[in-house]
Amino acid sequence: MRRCVIVGGAPIENYERIRSYCSDDDFYIFCDSGLKHCDDLGARPQLIIGDFDSYENPKNGIETIELPTVKDDTDTVSALKEAVMRGYKDFLLVGMTGRRLDHTLGNVYMLVKLEELGKTALMVDDYSEISIIGSGKIKEIDDSFPFFSLLNITGTAKGINVKNAKYPLRDAEIESGYQYGVSNEVLPGKKAEITVSEGMLLLIRDIVG
Repeated sequence: MRRCVIVGGAPIENYERIRSYCSDDDFYIFCDSGLKHCDDLGARPQLIIGDFDSYENPKNGIETIELPTVKDDTDTVSALKEAVMRGYKDFLLVGMTGRRLDHTLGNVYMLVKLEELGKTALMVDDYSEISIIGSGKIKEIDDSFPFFSLLNITGTAKGINVKNAKYPLRDAEIESGYQYGVSNEVLPGKKAEITVSEGMLLLIRDIVG
């Protein structure tokens, strides 16, 4: 099945960078004010979802789900649920991080939900790639990004191993109340190997220090 790209309304400055992750074969869902990114992303929505409190409903013949303004889920969460219901298993999330910390954190936790559902997902912004490393999985990353961080946002992650990095770990634990896995580096020319036996970790790869 095609990958689903969900476009939120958070600011994007480096459109060229975001476009490099996209494909013509992707299925695009634009959420409310995410529609402002259409032209610069060079992408046409196949589905539009929103309550249109921050962007006018274009009413352009594209399939549109108009949501009430008073609701529990944000427009992006509603888009995620709709995509999962339609059977999508692989996700790219853009326009998700920005000035509104509450929306940013809410969107980041969408990665947790997708991991719990057994889906694969990547969130990208102007500076970072953000993903989840679930229990029992091996994640290899190269040194194409100068820095990477491992954050625990779901309680306590155990059995954490990090190899081929400036700050290695062996059978470590990271609690959500004490984040010491910030700003690590892959050894030059190597691939870092990251595993976690219990819980999950948020992996953030940054292009700037």
